[in-house]
Amino acid sequence: MLRTIAVENYRSLRELVLPLRELNLVTGANGSGKSSLYRALRLLADAARNGAVAALAREGGLQSTLWAGPAVIGKGVREGRYAVQGTVRKEPVGLRLGFAGDDFGYAIDLGLPIPGETAFALDPEIKSEAVWQGPVFAQKKLFAQRHNGAVLLRGATGAWGEDTFRIRPYDSLLSEFTDPRVAPEVVLLRERIRSWRFYDHFRTDADAPARQARLGTRTPVLSQDGADLAAAVQTILEIGEPDALSLAVEDAFPGSRLSVGHADGRFELSLRQHGLLRPLRAAELSDGTLRYLLWVAALLSPRVPELFVLNEPETSLHPDLLPSLARLIVTAAKNTQVVVVSHARPLIAAIEAGAEETGADLGAVELVKELGETRIEGQGRLDRPSWHWPKR
Repeated sequence: MLRTIAVENYRSLRELVLPLRELNLVTGANGSGKSSLYRALRLLADAARNGAVAALAREGGLQSTLWAGPAVIGKGVREGRYAVQGTVRKEPVGLRLGFAGDDFGYAIDLGLPIPGETAFALDPEIKSEAVWQGPVFAQKKLFAQRHNGAVLLRGATGAWGEDTFRIRPYDSLLSEFTDPRVAPEVVLLRERIRSWRFYDHFRTDADAPARQARLGTRTPVLSQDGADLAAAVQTILEIGEPDALSLAVEDAFPGSRLSVGHADGRFELSLRQHGLLRPLRAAELSDGTLRYLLWVAALLSPRVPELFVLNEPETSLHPDLLPSLARLIVTAAKNTQVVVVSHARPLIAAIEAGAEETGADLGAVELVKELGETRIEGQGRLDRPSWHWPKR
């Protein structure tokens, strides 16, 4: 389980260290930095697929995503006695992302290329990376570290730096080292990160992929756009937890049940509701009903990820459905770690009530913004989890 997420210089996240538990609620007003935190988590996952550089390019390059305020915000500025002004940087410009759990930790530092060396001036370079043992970085606990264009590994005998490999500045060590005999810890960590699952803003308009009948194959993981919803539901019915599926549907729509029709390999979802003479196909369902069913298929996936991250799952749902969604989320947290980013008070209250009822390990933080910087409400420096960044 992840214990800590750390982000530095990404948009409004100048210096954020977030503690994590089994079930996590991240709340805050609009503009407080919730979406930035969600994007930062996705960037971390992209690093395992060698996609962090491309993801930053889609956001306008590293310069467009860096913290736009001063490197240091003094006490006088916070108290309003002095105006915000630029300061002399003591460290190189960089965007740093990292996480740590009970067994492994990982950090990546992205910086600007040297001017004139390449025409791809908007592409960031990976200045440093590190994989270590345990929840806190320490040099003696390193498994792998990137330094001056080379990756140093702890060899088969346990000697640090026994194996050394050159690496390109835009490639992540997580994606480059695929041989478990050379770097077993790196391979294990990469596969765990690649299992992380992110969902936000499923489409439910008239042309939404989830409304269409499609060719289906076994689908233990619902796609990002929900196009394989019918196949995912059928997979749950055959190799997942059909009783949990029926319970989730009954909880939200009493007297209703899901079915999946299939002919010539094409799958189509239907919902039979109490009082109707025929089931309604996915194309006929309301936006809120379809979106809830998408969350059911995502959270009851037979292939359980290391981490679920849900961004504003309450979108387009009627308030009456939020308690059912909350119970679904709390149930999912029994098998995997869950992070929910939301500003919907009814959903937050329902999750908190469900966690208290079931004894789930719940952690809740509220993000606030001050002088353009996102902070965790009530968190002082002594309250933060222990975190140290590897040096370049």
